[in-house]
Amino acid sequence: MAKDYPGSPKIHQFPGGGTMFPRGADAYIDDINALISLTDGKIRTAIDTGCGVASCGAYLLNRDIITMSFAPRDTHEAQVQFALERGVPAMIGVMATQRLPYPARAFDMAHCSRCLIPWYDYDGLYLIEVDRVLRPGGHWILSGPPIQWKKHYQGWERTQEDLKKEHETIEAVAKRLCWKKLIEKDDLAIWQKPINHVECIESRRIYKTPHICKNDNADAAWYKKMKACITPLPEVSSPDEAAGGELKEWPERAFSVPPRISKGSIPALTSKKFEDDNIVWKERVTHYKNIIPALFQGKYRNVMDMNAYLGGFVAALMKYPVWVMNVVPANSDYDTLGVIYERGFIGTYHDWCEAFSTYPRTYDLIHATGVFSIYQDRCDITYILLEMDRILRPEGTVIIRDTVDVLTKVQSITDRMRWKSRTMDHESGPFNPEKILLAVKTYWTAEPST
Repeated sequence: MAKDYPGSPKIHQFPGGGTMFPRGADAYIDDINALISLTDGKIRTAIDTGCGVASCGAYLLNRDIITMSFAPRDTHEAQVQFALERGVPAMIGVMATQRLPYPARAFDMAHCSRCLIPWYDYDGLYLIEVDRVLRPGGHWILSGPPIQWKKHYQGWERTQEDLKKEHETIEAVAKRLCWKKLIEKDDLAIWQKPINHVECIESRRIYKTPHICKNDNADAAWYKKMKACITPLPEVSSPDEAAGGELKEWPERAFSVPPRISKGSIPALTSKKFEDDNIVWKERVTHYKNIIPALFQGKYRNVMDMNAYLGGFVAALMKYPVWVMNVVPANSDYDTLGVIYERGFIGTYHDWCEAFSTYPRTYDLIHATGVFSIYQDRCDITYILLEMDRILRPEGTVIIRDTVDVLTKVQSITDRMRWKSRTMDHESGPFNPEKILLAVKTYWTAEPST
């Protein structure tokens, strides 16, 4: 088993990789680490497009890098399900016409190893989308075709002309995005996004499209079409300044005030509210130790926070062997998912009136604060509970925090779903109007028909 770093979730590994990583995923990541540092805390969040069984993301965890691995359900079948069963963060996803469900400037690193995404098609639309979600100064890593095609083309069973065209097109799109190519070695190539658009604005007068988008909410990503234009970065006062603000190195960034808050990018959210939220969740997780001791003993691994707000819940769980999929409802009053990524955690936008992009029985614990108050007038909460039941493994646990009236409705439904549940007082005492519903999904079989 590979080494576990402090604060990183533990995971049982196997070499993995097949034709992707013939020497194993761990050796492959060592190759990347020899080119750019993966262990100094500057790279914390990553996205792996076309992840397969997410071996890359699994081994990156041992470098304290948490990866959003995504892949479609295609001819390789349920590889995302396999990843989640291993305890590796993953989602079903595809690059098509809609933006990925993540905010702008989210990931420190993006990765593709033979992921079969046509980066060179549609005027580089998919690479433009990677640029949107990549933070200033972030890296894009491409391995396999068409890198070093002159050397490897016979093994790839593709023509030299086809590979040459693909390579030249990718290079051209990266140049138009103002990315700098750092290195190309063996079948690995690494580009770096600029820390701001000062020089890019000047260079676009020389190169053709894509131009910089105008009047665009870069974070908007729920049912938003991709655009063939560069997502603008926040303005800077000097060419040496990182657009959007400098991020602290991990793990310090988890509790540092995120730039989106310190710079006032989100209305009504202040540094004081951020600090207060951390205190609240530290108290709540301390309370959870008493009512769900198994959460802190390794019984649970895949955790979902259905209404993550500022990421206080996941931050309070940092030292335990779990990872958290932080969900920010698409209809929230404040878009806080960018804050969560700036803290060094991962998550996604979602509308809970719809199904979540995962397979059945893939989460061990689901946490929901105020979710049913938000959605009770938008859709039937029965369907939300049935979706929670679908993605929760048998004997998995649900924590629902809401008002008494809402929890009464919820419990009347969960009883019919054969969940074992009980309502208890808020950790501050019985006079707080918010209560806690603790429920466990049970094993059961349908009664035989007569």
